[in-house]
Amino acid sequence: MMIVMKEGASQEQVDAIVAKVESVGATAHVSRGELMTVIGAIGDREHVANLELDGYPGVDHVTPITKPYKLASLQFRKGRHSVLDIGGRRIGGEHFMTIAGPCTVESREVMLDTARIVKESGAQLLRGGAYKPRTSPYSFQGLGGEGLRLLQEAKEETGLPIVTELMDARDLEAVAEVADVIQLGARNMQNYTLLTEVGRSGIPVLIKRGLSSTIEELMMAAEYVLKEGNESVILCERGIRTFESAYRFTLDLMAIPVLKEQTHLPVVVDPSHAAGRRDWVLPMSLAAAAAGADGIIVEVHPEPDAAICDGPQQLVAEGFPDYLRQVEAAAALAGKAVPSRV
Repeated sequence: MMIVMKEGASQEQVDAIVAKVESVGATAHVSRGELMTVIGAIGDREHVANLELDGYPGVDHVTPITKPYKLASLQFRKGRHSVLDIGGRRIGGEHFMTIAGPCTVESREVMLDTARIVKESGAQLLRGGAYKPRTSPYSFQGLGGEGLRLLQEAKEETGLPIVTELMDARDLEAVAEVADVIQLGARNMQNYTLLTEVGRSGIPVLIKRGLSSTIEELMMAAEYVLKEGNESVILCERGIRTFESAYRFTLDLMAIPVLKEQTHLPVVVDPSHAAGRRDWVLPMSLAAAAAGADGIIVEVHPEPDAAICDGPQQLVAEGFPDYLRQVEAAAALAGKAVPSRV
């Protein structure tokens, strides 16, 4: 349930409503805007309804939220899409963001070379996996702590905020020291304990849609983070498993307008993992940008054919500037503001 306070409602009136909500065992999430405050009441709907909060001082009106995901719902923000600030870079609303870097941190040379190209090309965030979930236990699993150290070095040299994956809550403290955005991969989308811990960290989170997950399940995963008070969540469409075998995954571009209609959270697309081939990454990136995505997360490598993992899907770093100009042009046509070049 969403309790909308009147413009100019006092702090005492807001506190009184929060206390009433909590008195019936529900949780109150307060969202303060420039003109008014909205309180989300999460808990037993009947108990909250019985409070009859419409008549309380400072309350403008009460609106039931019918979706099972309350805090992620566009209703909760009264139809306004959230804009997140990550290291001075914005995503969401009219702001378009590109996140780029190697699939995995494999060496100092590759990490720093890629970071420099990503920075010079104009991308806003740098990605790289220190920990890598792999289908085979015998495949390269990432450099772990050494990978985090190299990401930190790349961050210090370029000034780019870092996106890196967390797989185990035991590594949260180490990852949090480096990451500006913690990525939760497709295989961990429904790891509810991990979602809760990341929510408590307060660090922005990028959640990738599970390989066989519905849009509602993705939204509910976000709800686990949001309910812990962490409002900085980005959703990522990265391709799902279908009956089609001609390509790696089916990139569900319909998810973009559907999510934009249902949630206030920013939506990005990962064309690299869906395509599995670098020559398909550009057309899927253009399609995602044209469909209204708030950003792209893409893999780039100086010599992808020599990469330790996922080489065939990584863009050649030398051609990344041209790729980025084309994607930003498509985003601009869709009404997005792309960062200006100095």
